[in-house]
Amino acid sequence: MAGTLVTAVALPVLVYRLTGSPALTALVTVAEGVPYLLLGLVSGALSDRLDRQRVMVVADLLCALAIGSVPLAWALDALTVHHVLVAGLLTQSFFVFFDGAAFGALPTIVGRERIGQANAALWGTGSLLDLGVPMVAGLLLAVVHPAWLLAVDALSYVLSAACVAAIGVRLSLPRALPRLRPRVLVREVGDGLRYLTGHPGVRSMTVVGFLLSLSGAGFMALSVPYADRLLGVGTSGWRFGALFAAWGVGGVTVAVLTPRLLRRLSAARLTLLWLPVCAVAGLVVATTSSWLVSVTVMVVWGVSYQGSVLNSITYRQQVTPDHLLGRVNTAGRMLSFGVGWTAGALGAGALAAVVGLRGALVAVVSVGVLAAVAGWLSPLRTLSDPPMPDRVLA
Repeated sequence: MAGTLVTAVALPVLVYRLTGSPALTALVTVAEGVPYLLLGLVSGALSDRLDRQRVMVVADLLCALAIGSVPLAWALDALTVHHVLVAGLLTQSFFVFFDGAAFGALPTIVGRERIGQANAALWGTGSLLDLGVPMVAGLLLAVVHPAWLLAVDALSYVLSAACVAAIGVRLSLPRALPRLRPRVLVREVGDGLRYLTGHPGVRSMTVVGFLLSLSGAGFMALSVPYADRLLGVGTSGWRFGALFAAWGVGGVTVAVLTPRLLRRLSAARLTLLWLPVCAVAGLVVATTSSWLVSVTVMVVWGVSYQGSVLNSITYRQQVTPDHLLGRVNTAGRMLSFGVGWTAGALGAGALAAVVGLRGALVAVVSVGVLAAVAGWLSPLRTLSDPPMPDRVLA
C-alpha cells in the first residue's frame, strides 16, 4: 500500500513532466483498469484453483521487476513515456492475480462473520498511509525526480512478498478439482459470471461500482492538471500532496465508522446511504477553484466514495461461496473497475481535449449522480442481512 501510494502520485507526474499532455497523463489511470478488463476473469478462475499464497508471492515479485525497471531506465538515460506506461500496465496486470487470490484468502483467515471488521482494518491501514505518504511524496517531488520515487514501490513489493510468504495459515481450502484444460477454465469462469449476474445484490453492487469507477477514474485521470491549472498549486509541494492526503482522511474515517455502523445496518444499506453524499461532494470538488474548499470537500468525498466501495466488497465476500470467491471478485472488478475505470479515464482525457479541463471534470464526476440513482432504484433497498453461504473457520 505504501509503495503504491508513492507511485499513484509520482507516476502521473512523471508522464506529465515528460509530455505536458493531460491526455497522455490520463493513460496512467487507463493502465490501472485495462488489466482487470483483459485478465480479470481468467485470473479469478486460476486463483480459485491455485495455491493463493504462492500466487500472491509470485505476483508481488513480478510487480517489483516491472515498476523497478523505470528508475533503472532513468539512471541509464533511456527512459521514454512508452516505457513508463507499459511498466504501469504490467504492474497492474500482475496485481490482478494478487488481488484475486487475496480476496479469497481473507475470509479463510478471519471467517465470514468478521469480514466487515477485517476489511475496515485493512482499509484503515491504507488510509493512515494515505494521510502521510502522498504528502511526503509531494514534498520529495520538489527535490527528487519522480522516476526515483518508483524504486520505493519496487522495494515495497519485495517486502510484501516476504510478508505473505510468512503467513502460517492455509489460504486455500483443499478440494478436488478436474484437470485444468481450456474447456474446464471456460466453464469455471462461466460459473463465476452466472453467480454474479444471478444474485440481485451482487449484480446491483457491480452496476453501482461500474458507475462509481467511471466517475472516480475520470477525476483521477485529470487530477494532476486539475491541481496545476485549476487550483494553481503546481505538481509538487505540500499543497499538492495535501490534495491526495485528503482522500486518506476520508479512508481513516470510513475505517473507524464501518465496524460500528455494520452492527446497526447491513453493508447494502450503508452503501445506499453513502452514494448521495458521494455524488454531491464530487460535484463540489470538480467545480471549485479554491484549494481550501477542494481539500475540505475531498475528505467528505473520500468518506462517501470509499464507504460505498468498502461495503460493496464486504457484501460480495459475505454472500459468495468460498470456491467462487476469486472468480466472482475478479468478474465484478472486471465489469466495474476494468470497464468503468478504463472508460472513465479514456473519456476524461478525450473530453478534456474537446470541452476543456473544467468541462471534462464536471462531466465525468456527474456520473456519481447516476450511481446514486441506480443504487436507490435497485434491489439493494429491500435486501435483508445476507445469509452466510458457508462457514469458514480460521
